[in-house]
Amino acid sequence: MIRIIRRLIIGKPLHNEEMMHERLPKWKALSIFSSDALSSVAYGPEQALMILVATQGVMAYGYLSPVIMAVSVLLVIVALSYVQVSKANPDGGGAYAIAKKNIGELPALVAAAAVFADYVLTAAVSVAAGTAAIVSAFPELSGKEVGIDLMVLFFILMLVNLRGIQESSSIFVYPTYAFLLGMIVLITTGIYQAFTHVDTIIPVASLDRQPLDMAMLYIVLRAFANGCSSMTGVEAIADSVPLFKKPEAHNAAITTYWMSSILVAMLAGITFMMMHYHVMPSLAETALSQLAEHIFDRSFFYYYIQFTTMIVLYLAANTAYNGLPILLSIVAKDGYLPRYLNSRGERLTFSNGIVLLTLAAALLIIVYGGNIEHLISLYAIGVFVSFTIAQFSMVVHWRREKGLGWQVRAIVNGIGAFATGLVVIIITLTKFTHGAWVVLVFIPVMVLAFKKIRAHYDDMAEQLHLPLEEKIEDDDTIAVRNYIIVPISSPTRVVLESLKFAKTLSADIIALHIAKDDESATKVQNKWEEWNPGIDLEIVHSPYRLTIQPLLDYVDDLQKKKNQQDYITVVIPEFETKKWWHRLLHNQTGWILHAMLVLKKNVSVITIPYHLDK
Repeated sequence: MIRIIRRLIIGKPLHNEEMMHERLPKWKALSIFSSDALSSVAYGPEQALMILVATQGVMAYGYLSPVIMAVSVLLVIVALSYVQVSKANPDGGGAYAIAKKNIGELPALVAAAAVFADYVLTAAVSVAAGTAAIVSAFPELSGKEVGIDLMVLFFILMLVNLRGIQESSSIFVYPTYAFLLGMIVLITTGIYQAFTHVDTIIPVASLDRQPLDMAMLYIVLRAFANGCSSMTGVEAIADSVPLFKKPEAHNAAITTYWMSSILVAMLAGITFMMMHYHVMPSLAETALSQLAEHIFDRSFFYYYIQFTTMIVLYLAANTAYNGLPILLSIVAKDGYLPRYLNSRGERLTFSNGIVLLTLAAALLIIVYGGNIEHLISLYAIGVFVSFTIAQFSMVVHWRREKGLGWQVRAIVNGIGAFATGLVVIIITLTKFTHGAWVVLVFIPVMVLAFKKIRAHYDDMAEQLHLPLEEKIEDDDTIAVRNYIIVPISSPTRVVLESLKFAKTLSADIIALHIAKDDESATKVQNKWEEWNPGIDLEIVHSPYRLTIQPLLDYVDDLQKKKNQQDYITVVIPEFETKKWWHRLLHNQTGWILHAMLVLKKNVSVITIPYHLDK
């Protein structure tokens, strides 16, 4: 039954040779790796505007267009820089891989921690924003946001991605293009109406702004920091270069150009219409919903925009599902994360990374109640830290490699490093008390965890290393004994089979019974003598009616008495029920005992299963 359920959920296992077919053409890659960045037009400009109009009595609406222009310029710089990353590092891994190669371990680990935080937030913010889009269209769903978010995370994103790249791309590719079609219709129709149906293209209220003093500068910089959430996801293409069809780096670069060009155009169009209609942020309805209602009323196209926005925002979380598991596998391969994160599942996906991402995003949604404004406060700083490290690493790379035109490439990446580093400072100063401190604490904690994990693996490798000169030597002058302890609850067929096995290992067999009272001790002793298996029964009285601890103490005492070269083996008799739920009717003493004994040094543990037929 479990096998059937796994097959229905995950699908047929794939052979390793099928991995070569799990590559994506540019048109599919654009929909998969760009959905995060492209869908951010649904909340990026709105989050910037929310800061500008939040302070009562302050006129700052007119700063919206300069803020979005600054975000767009920065987007172009970062996109050009990440094209260089894709070309210089075709094996993927993005900022982590390029930093590890060029500037060392610590910056690489900082980048990995920052990108980890960003991808988890991408999944959480995108899902929450998608739910907000549909709640705007159907207000009766209000109050159920967290439940909807979790359902989408676990039952759509996680399960579809566990089925593999080809299936997820086939499912996710069309909604992205449906969303782009909706945005083209929305923007072109809105611009047409703006220039033909009214006398004033931009109302005075949308241009009002106070002089740029220090207080206003702080508000504008906070709006810029929020608007930078529109740039998250740009790094996903560089993180996932190996998933592109050959030539991988070239196709990744073309996809980056297309993604950035489309995003800049949509940001400009949405911002223009927000100013034209003087849209004001609302807790009950998103800015994009207000725009669609202004342009189309509550017609078919309004619901088309809301539905495709909801879908593409949910799929934007899929950018994290395509990027983070690959990054985690690379970091795990280097020994900084548990190695099982580098293992592919039956469908050739990094299934452990997919599950980890889902759980982390779900935790954020639960903690912050699915509130986009609160989640946005954590957003962007992680990705801009990784942007900065990646660009600085590329400057070092070009200076080291030289080659044709290396100066121009180094200048492009240098400008990118300066610009994104400046944004990190701006976000830190303007959003620190609003939630950015959480990510700034998370990154060093993760770096410390990375180092501890690597130290563990290094220590383990050192202790397990086998010098080739060491051999197994037979020394007849030393008598080596193997003491076999067989815990006995009562003489049963399970005990018989366990004793038979014990005799194949050694003649030094100790049948041990832990007696909780004199009556049970006498009863077991009499039954043992009546059976007479040819092995003496040793009884240890447990006045506090404990079973496991007295047995562990007995093993400790035996370790002190035996010679150093002798062995101790505990053979645990255990019956296996025919049906899984029968196991719930019995205690788990054998399992607990096994778990406790394996922690003891120089003690071997063997479980002898006896399978019941009925």
